[in-house]
Amino acid sequence: MGSFWKDTVKDVKQAKRGWRWGHRAQVPRSAEPFVPPASKNVYPNDWSRTPAAMAAREIAQKVGLEPVFRSQVRTRVEGLDVLSRLSGPVIFAANHASHLDTPLLLLSLPDEWRRRTAVAAAADYFFDTWWRAVGSSLLFNTLPIDRRGGTLSATPGEVLADGWSLVIFPEGTRSKDGWVGQFRMGAAYLAVEHGVPVVPVAHRGTYAAMPRGASWPARGRRQLTIRFGDPLVPGEGESVREFAPKVRDAVARLLDEEQSDWYASLRRAASGATPDPSGPDVAPWRRV
Repeated sequence: MGSFWKDTVKDVKQAKRGWRWGHRAQVPRSAEPFVPPASKNVYPNDWSRTPAAMAAREIAQKVGLEPVFRSQVRTRVEGLDVLSRLSGPVIFAANHASHLDTPLLLLSLPDEWRRRTAVAAAADYFFDTWWRAVGSSLLFNTLPIDRRGGTLSATPGEVLADGWSLVIFPEGTRSKDGWVGQFRMGAAYLAVEHGVPVVPVAHRGTYAAMPRGASWPARGRRQLTIRFGDPLVPGEGESVREFAPKVRDAVARLLDEEQSDWYASLRRAASGATPDPSGPDVAPWRRV
């Protein structure tokens, strides 16, 4: 009888510690969250920043991309004068709502800036096949940013050190409803780590013209606006966590300026009353 109770107590203790019969997982595999496998390598595209590739890109953008882009949308550019006070390289940090964001930003830049600007792009989307990798590298000078822990052919820091400016969409992906999502700290980290100024960029109209899921701009030549803000420079000893909110606040103020005017947006920013660019907390269909 004593042995029986000892065995029973032992079994209860084992069950309490979460002992798994047969060493099988307690959570069914079908209930476990999906985790994509880590990619082993990212398509190398250092060639996209060579003189030959730059010459080919100039022809592709000015002869092919720009005429098609201008035929589908109307654009208005504000704030380019801020670039006259900079010598580069810089980080252009912009909100992200559509595939139109990249051509809008690049084609709005002066030629001397556009030719020396690369675009940070998700490796698992733009570099998943060789033809997409070659096309995006040649046309937009994309730099793969691997979100799965793979190996990169070049890092953003190396590109900045070589004198290239970099376009970064801190949200990491396109908006699902046109409102601004949560900003990641990649742009702020690069600015603090490499001492590079951040130029905030805000645009409106790209979601309405070509929302997520659309393969071509809507008919009617929708109006797109893009606005460049004053450069942000990390202060001495300022951490990434302290600097990152300033980038998002600057983009939010530019979006507010588009809705009102420069002076009114500055007054609201000074009093902490800038409208939240993430939109109202309502049902998804109402947000869209």
